[in-house]
Amino acid sequence: MSETSAVVIGASGGIGSALVRQLEAAGHHAVVHALSRSGTGLDLEDETSIAAAASRIADGPRPDLVIVATGVLHGAHSPERTYRALSAEHLMRDYRLNAIGPALVAKHVLPLMPREGRGLFAALSARVGSIGDNRLGGWHAYRASKAALNMLIRNLAIEHGRTHKAGIVVGLHPGTVATDLSAPFQAGVAPEKLFTSEHSAAALLAVIDGLKPADSGGVFAWDGQRIPA
Repeated sequence: MSETSAVVIGASGGIGSALVRQLEAAGHHAVVHALSRSGTGLDLEDETSIAAAASRIADGPRPDLVIVATGVLHGAHSPERTYRALSAEHLMRDYRLNAIGPALVAKHVLPLMPREGRGLFAALSARVGSIGDNRLGGWHAYRASKAALNMLIRNLAIEHGRTHKAGIVVGLHPGTVATDLSAPFQAGVAPEKLFTSEHSAAALLAVIDGLKPADSGGVFAWDGQRIPA
């Protein structure tokens, strides 16, 4: 076991909790920090809580793996099927949770990662956040917020790479996973394309293991394929 830690933000969710279980079972880290709003009070809409969590992480072994496993798709607002359904409130909610929150986590956690040796920061993105891959339109707030996240990931990768030569910053697409996030939309998904949380987490960790500094700034699907910007 190395004297490093891993951090999973969104650890109370389906994918996040599976990531925590698998990281703990693998035993590669001295500590696995399982952070969430319900469990530890880390709220992506409250930068003070993010800074406090980062301070606690800084007290222990240096983190060489940070995964932001959070996201919002529906709830008070369902994905828009037409631009006629656009609302500022819906757009702002998705941007706050899908783009701004992960960016603020990076602001406070990236400085804690090792300057020498490999360190990886990942945030869950989505294939529908790809501008080049968009053929259907709709889902405006979710698509746009994930596209914003992808741009932030690219920016973070460039800046982080100047001081952390072996550092990696990426987005990860987990596939369609049988969690609350995708629950209203699972009926139209082929059974072989609807993953369990454990399957998706294992696939994402395998992708993470294979990434290199040259991959930093990219977005990768659960099967390792690079998703176009």
